[in-house]
Amino acid sequence: MKLLIAALFAVALPIAQAKLPAPDAATQARAQEAAARAAWQAKVDGFQLCKSQDRVVAQYRKTGAAATPAAAATPCAEPGPFAYTPPEQKPLETAGAHSPPATAASPPSGSSNAAQIAPGGKKP
Repeated sequence: MKLLIAALFAVALPIAQAKLPAPDAATQARAQEAAARAAWQAKVDGFQLCKSQDRVVAQYRKTGAAATPAAAATPCAEPGPFAYTPPEQKPLETAGAHSPPATAASPPSGSSNAAQIAPGGKKP
């Protein structure tokens, strides 16, 4: 029985360690938008919590349970509507994937010209 479990584990281990392919651009864009939406939702949650705390404090002070003066509190900042602008994607050529960063000042073969390479000239 132990041998069977060890064999199954030995077969399943390489499958479990296989790497997933890299995400494509569309998947990365969706992930970035989801992260931006989650950050915005966290701001909205914080704003709603701040407003509810303000209401609780106002009600507490109104009942007169403790007549303490109001401390200077920072106002709740509303996050506004969700707005996501995806970063611009450069085309492959303008991204510098294939081209060198500087303009070529001389041919890539060096400074020798055809007359120096074949000094015999034209044949009759």
